[in-house]
This record gives sequence, structure tokens and C-alpha cells, in this order.
Amino acid sequence: MWRKTVSLICVVMLVCSGCAHKAPRNMDLRASAVDFEPALPASRGAVAEQYAIAGVIGGVVEASPRYIAVRHKLEIVEAGSGLAKSLEAVVAFCGGLQCEVLASNITGTEADATPSGSVSVRLAPQDLNKLLEFIGKQGRIARHATETEDKTSAVVDIEARMKNQTDFRDSLRKMLVKPGVSVADLLQIQEKLAEAQAELDSETTQRKILANETEKVAVEIEFRAEQSGSGRSMFAPIRDALRESGLVLAESFAALITAVAALLPWLIVLVPGVWLLVRAWRSWRRKKREVVKATTPVA
Repeated sequence: MWRKTVSLICVVMLVCSGCAHKAPRNMDLRASAVDFEPALPASRGAVAEQYAIAGVIGGVVEASPRYIAVRHKLEIVEAGSGLAKSLEAVVAFCGGLQCEVLASNITGTEADATPSGSVSVRLAPQDLNKLLEFIGKQGRIARHATETEDKTSAVVDIEARMKNQTDFRDSLRKMLVKPGVSVADLLQIQEKLAEAQAELDSETTQRKILANETEKVAVEIEFRAEQSGSGRSMFAPIRDALRESGLVLAESFAALITAVAALLPWLIVLVPGVWLLVRAWRSWRRKKREVVKATTPVA
């Protein structure tokens, strides 16, 4: 009996000790899992943002930036009387935005001519919708076309040339401060340094031009007057006929002047030649008559 009791107590102690050692091991494993579990972002946008910052995460490669030049072309149909005011209003509205007017012109301000005009601007992308909304209030939009041009290769090439040229310039500057450089070498280094700096300045200017094309949006607006036959005067056909007849008369007179100018050198040569031939023929006829009279016997 005593032996069975001792054996039962030993079994219970072994089971309890096994449970005591098993519990901490499971807790350590959970703790390790928590400690090494990566923090997950709160949304898909955060994941994309982290991928863009890291460049390569989990096999996702960041796409290289693209440089696209965008151009909008609009054609606005407006009443002839308010076309000039609409054009001036667009120019004034552009001045209140991050906008630069590149060109502006208006034609046909006479009473008989059909007015038309154009405005070319370049502005920041965030102000594009404001400008398009304002343009839509100036008349009917007859056409709106969008053109894009990929400038990525040009930007990459010029940035690579700028980097190489900058490194070359910096190397030349380090050579200038080295001890023991002869005067001849110093002059040659300075000449090369000036050439490198001039080329770098030129490439920097080209890069600024490309940045202006890709970081801003170009907008070209064409204004034309709306054609209407109801306001045409009853004397308009007569006026048009007189205008056309005057044009035909002027063209005929111009053709006559051209013909006279073309014939004048020949007249200078032909008129004296014909006159000399006529004189020679008359002289020959006179001499022939005299010979005939002299040889004719008197009856």
C-alpha cells in the first residue's frame, strides 16, 4: 500500500512539473511571434507609399518617373462684338493664377472684317480646371483637344550629361589646387574648366526649359466670331461686287505693267532696228528709181 501511494505521488509530481515547464515555453513562443511580427500598414495607400519609398519591397520594383508635356487646344465661338472683351478677360484672369501669357493677338477689328483672336498661356496643373471653367463662360467651346508628348528620354539624357559635366568640372577644380602644377598646365586646365562650365550652363538652361514644359500645362485658345447671315445688309452684294471688280482691275493693271516691263528691253532694240531697215529700204528704192530714169531713152 505504501509503495502504491509513493508511486502515485511521484507520478503526480512529474505531471505537474511537465505542465509547469510546458506553459512558459508556449508563452515564450507567443512573445517571440509578437516581437518578430512586422507592423502592417493601415491601408493599401500606405502600402503603396512604403513601396515607393523603399524602392523594392517584396519583389515590387518602383516605376521610374515619367516626364510628360501636356497641351490643351480650345476653339471658342463668340459673338463678334464681345470677342475682344472675352480675350482680354482670359488674359486678366490668367494674371490671377500661376499662369504666364506667352502670346496674345486679335485681328479683324474693322467693321467689314470677321474678328478673330488667340491666346497662348502656360500655367500650373492645379489651376487648369479654374482656367477651363472660366474659358467656358466666355462662349461656346467648339473644340477641345489634348496633346501629350513624352519628354522622359530627353530629361534623362540631359540630366546624365549634366552629372558627367559636373564631375568633370569638379575634377578640374581639384587639379587647380594641386601643388607643383606648371604654368602651362594651369592655363590649359583653366581653359578646359571654362569650356566645361559654359557647357554645363547651357545644359542647365535646357533642363529648365524641359522642366517648364513638363511641370506646367500649355493652353492655346482660338477665338472666332459666330457666323450669322441674318444681319447681312441688302447692299452687301453690291459692296462685294465693287470690291471684287476693283480687285480684278488692279490685277489687270498689274499684268499690263508686268508685260510692259518684259517687252521694254526688246523695244529698245527692235524700234531702232526697224527704223534703220525702213530708211535703208527707202534709200534703195530711191536709188533704183534714179537708175531706171537714167537708163530709160528719151523719146
